[in-house]
Amino acid sequence: MNTEILIGVIGQGYVGKNYADDFQDRGFTVVRYALEEPYVENRERIADCDVVFVGVPTPTTPSGFDSSIVDDALSLVGEGKVAVIKSTILPGTTKKLQEAHPDITVLYSPEFLSEATAREDVSAPFASVVGTTAPGQEAQATLVLSLLPDAPFKQVMTSTEAELFKYAHNTSGYIQVVFFNMLYDLAQALGEDWERIGKAVAADPYISNRYSNPLHKTGRGAGGHCFIKDFAALRQLYETVRPEDTTAASVFEAVEAKNVELLRGTGKDLELLAGVYGASVKNV
Repeated sequence: MNTEILIGVIGQGYVGKNYADDFQDRGFTVVRYALEEPYVENRERIADCDVVFVGVPTPTTPSGFDSSIVDDALSLVGEGKVAVIKSTILPGTTKKLQEAHPDITVLYSPEFLSEATAREDVSAPFASVVGTTAPGQEAQATLVLSLLPDAPFKQVMTSTEAELFKYAHNTSGYIQVVFFNMLYDLAQALGEDWERIGKAVAADPYISNRYSNPLHKTGRGAGGHCFIKDFAALRQLYETVRPEDTTAASVFEAVEAKNVELLRGTGKDLELLAGVYGASVKNV
């Protein structure tokens, strides 16, 4: 591990902050830049960093997916340097950003952090993957892998493959939340005890039970910043790339509509819903 490499981190939300903290804990010198004080003063210093990790918002709005903040961040990276996007972006986006910034190397490495356990998730990841945007970037990708915390699974792939991996992680959880909420409602309608069913599900090694509990104190449905915006963005991408597959489109739309119904029905994350679908979605 070469701790002489100067690392930059753009964005000091829970993703950027926890990655910057981890790099510093492992002996790296880190330059942090964000719009907030005191990091805003480091804007010009980012150009001197050898490898810059980008963890900034990528919202999905009623107008669609928006990667403009990532694009702006990449303009701060110095010529010949390496930028590593950590933000969740639609498959194919990193390649487009590389084309827009040909004087730097643009890679994609998804993060898998939960806000409540972000520090632990950074330091002990289950996987570290780095996606390349063009042939000949394997050396830079291998360097980035060596900088990241060690993981039981490590792989270099294309950036689009890495982006799809991130969406597989986020949207499979979303679908599981919706499915178990439907199963809960079915059990209630049949007059059966969900607590006993839930214990049996938790004991089943073939069922991932991370999202199998349909009842939370904050409400029902797949909420939070990532679930809501990422599923909407993936559904829009699928309909654009595969317009002939109307059956799949109807599945996406039905799952999404059911989740919105669950969230609205329990008043959960209504502001986040409005940010993605517009203010009218809050009208129950």
